[in-house]
Amino acid sequence: MRNFDENNITRAVLERLQNSTSPRTRQISEAVVRHLHALIQEIEPSQQEWLAAIEFLTATGQMCSDTRQEFILLSDTLGASMLVDAINHRHPGDATQTTVLGPFYVENAKQHALGDMISHDADGAPLLVEGSVAALDGTPIAGAVVDVWHSDSEGYYDVQRQDGLQHLSDRARFVTDSDGRFWFRSIVPAFYPIPNDGPVGKMLDAQGRHPYRPAHVHFMISAPGCDTLVTHLFLADDPYLDSDVVFGVKDALICKLEAQAAGITARGNAIAAATAALRYDFRLAPT
Repeated sequence: MRNFDENNITRAVLERLQNSTSPRTRQISEAVVRHLHALIQEIEPSQQEWLAAIEFLTATGQMCSDTRQEFILLSDTLGASMLVDAINHRHPGDATQTTVLGPFYVENAKQHALGDMISHDADGAPLLVEGSVAALDGTPIAGAVVDVWHSDSEGYYDVQRQDGLQHLSDRARFVTDSDGRFWFRSIVPAFYPIPNDGPVGKMLDAQGRHPYRPAHVHFMISAPGCDTLVTHLFLADDPYLDSDVVFGVKDALICKLEAQAAGITARGNAIAAATAALRYDFRLAPT
């Protein structure tokens, strides 16, 4: 087939895909071609605009590093990450709702003992986190692995700081006890802008959008026979709950901080000084 124009080029490209040995590869490739060509037909970009789009994607890739994933930021800010998350977590019943992983997760964070202080931020307001992990029927899950991470009091993650990978803070891994419970001490995280000094930040400016995320604590919880849970707990009354730049907020994940006096908490943990408390009971869906 020759003599391609705007009326036959899409069909010609789709015909070239018919020999794919993988049905899934063919399905995805056909969808990409159809939707990409439809986009071009709709917006009718100039040659200069198309080059600008290519340069934008090139710059996005060049911005990626060991501590920054600009393509995840792009996916997040376009709502694509939350859409993929929703499609892959159609859980029934009372399973804890999921949200995006985000670009600041670090694999194999240091395991801490229950009750440890995980923050080195001396300026942060103290925070107590108490939680539990159970199956959908309420059966406690002992030995569940709980990864947590959050921003500091200035809205930065440890990996955004100089030598962040060598000096991790506000991040830890815990293992639930025989009753499926865990607890730790840290500082109250702040709301923050996603990194906006790169291509994604320029895109947000062009779209008339702010780069802020409401304050939250990340959780990744895994246990045998259960679907790994990736979620956040958002702090109530944050000014950005209704305009989260990555569309991650869900009502079921918003928590009001409680005032906790020094002494023994209602969950049986000893606290030496008064603190804000964040409490939540997680339910894992079966695999």
